[in-house]
Amino acid sequence: MTRALFWVLLAANIGLFWAMHEGSTLLQDEAVVQPPLNAEKIRLLDPKKMLFATNDTKSAEAKELTTCLEWGEFSDEELKQVMDKLSGLSLQNKLSKREVEYQIGYWVYIPPLTDKAATNEKISQLKERDVTEYFIVQEPGIWQNAISLGVFKTQEAAQDFLTTLRSKGVRSAQVGERGSKLKINVLRFDEVDSTTEAKLNELQSGFVTQELKSVQCGLTR
Repeated sequence: MTRALFWVLLAANIGLFWAMHEGSTLLQDEAVVQPPLNAEKIRLLDPKKMLFATNDTKSAEAKELTTCLEWGEFSDEELKQVMDKLSGLSLQNKLSKREVEYQIGYWVYIPPLTDKAATNEKISQLKERDVTEYFIVQEPGIWQNAISLGVFKTQEAAQDFLTTLRSKGVRSAQVGERGSKLKINVLRFDEVDSTTEAKLNELQSGFVTQELKSVQCGLTR
């Protein structure tokens, strides 16, 4: 009985030893098929650089909506025309309007021209002479298509300005007295993206006498 038990235990130990040996061999064989790691191709990412890159991306996205513009000056009739053009843009609360009223004592002006083509030609001549501030009178009447180059409280100030224009080669300007008020309209666009700005520049080509310019965001005059 004792001898039989001895042989049983011996056989069990031999079987266990064989199983452990074969298992180790299998594991070694499996390990061989895994591709080696190329240490020279491993690059660790710097967490700080990753954070800065993320912040830079967010900052760049935020800066895309920082363009503010002003467009003017428009008479009431011109304002109706430009608002019709702007209705096709999704401006929502980005568009606002302000009115500017001039109390005119004296003005320096170019007398009314025959039509819009003649007016545009005169504007081109003024720009060539570095005269960039002007206003075309649109209201029906004797002053329609006149070009206002400046308004002044005193005749002396108006005359001094006329002298400056003469030095630039502007010969058709005159000084006149006006005891009335002139109201104009200026449009403001806040926080518009580059796509909207491009569309506004396209629209501006149809209103050559009104300037579309960049202004500081958050400030109004």
